Amino acid sequence: MAAAAFVVAAALLVDRLVGDPQSRYHPVALLGRFIGFWGVPMRYPRGLQRAAGVAGAVLTAALFAAPFALVQVAAPMWVYLIIAPFLLKVCLAWRALEEHTTAVVRALEEGGVDAGRARAGMMVSRDTAHLDQEHVLSAAYESMTENLVDSIISPLFYFGLFGLTGAAVFRAINTMDAMLGYRDERLRLGWFPARADDIANFIPARLTGLVLLAYFGAKGRFTPALEVLRRDAKNRPGFNGGIPMAIIAGGVGIRFEKPGVYTIGNPEKTLEEAGADIVSAVRAAVIVFTILEIATLFLLWLMNHT
Repeated sequence: MAAAAFVVAAALLVDRLVGDPQSRYHPVALLGRFIGFWGVPMRYPRGLQRAAGVAGAVLTAALFAAPFALVQVAAPMWVYLIIAPFLLKVCLAWRALEEHTTAVVRALEEGGVDAGRARAGMMVSRDTAHLDQEHVLSAAYESMTENLVDSIISPLFYFGLFGLTGAAVFRAINTMDAMLGYRDERLRLGWFPARADDIANFIPARLTGLVLLAYFGAKGRFTPALEVLRRDAKNRPGFNGGIPMAIIAGGVGIRFEKPGVYTIGNPEKTLEEAGADIVSAVRAAVIVFTILEIATLFLLWLMNHT
């Protein structure tokens, strides 16, 4: 338990110092190429696509998690303490999440709305070609707040429960959902990864919501954060991503909008004005959740040694 607490703290430190190196040999890049190989709907008869999606997802998660499990089970403690922070870091992306959002803001400032649209288009799946500045910023900050759970809290949560193996399995599921979980020709093939991702994020999303509500309560913004959560969290498709988005929108006092799909929050201030507050809320959620996880792991360790 004490070793796990160290690994959590060290992994986040590695993430802040190193970020996500751009390499085709990065483990998640290799994972993506493997999913891209089998995740092609026309490879399978329509009637077999759901079964192929289940088989492909199970095989992918098992292969990706295998080296993580080997280190967790077989590595000597001193080797584990050196390697595990880097392996856990592979499964999360805190600094990169901020960097992608900052890149959109910088593109708007330096190159105007066209540059911002192009940069946002690299971050989100929606068509950004006709978005105005506020909607470009909305796309970027929506991605940051939604992925607070997927990219940071959930990997930490599953590491706390199941070690490196749990974090790796989650990362594989989430990557498969990101690549296959769409309502197009990939619908049948991606059905199982999408449902698995929904289930895996269910508890972490709600824990994140509790942390964010406590954060905004400390800032005197509990009531608007809770009101927007109750009113707008279900406006976004899916039952996880809308939770952090709605709480942050209400707590900060901004509106997220995907034109023609959903609106979340009240526009007390523009997204340009509120950018620093959104980033601060995400950082606070990560830090508070990490402190709580480390404290829990130490408490369990003390209980086992008394």
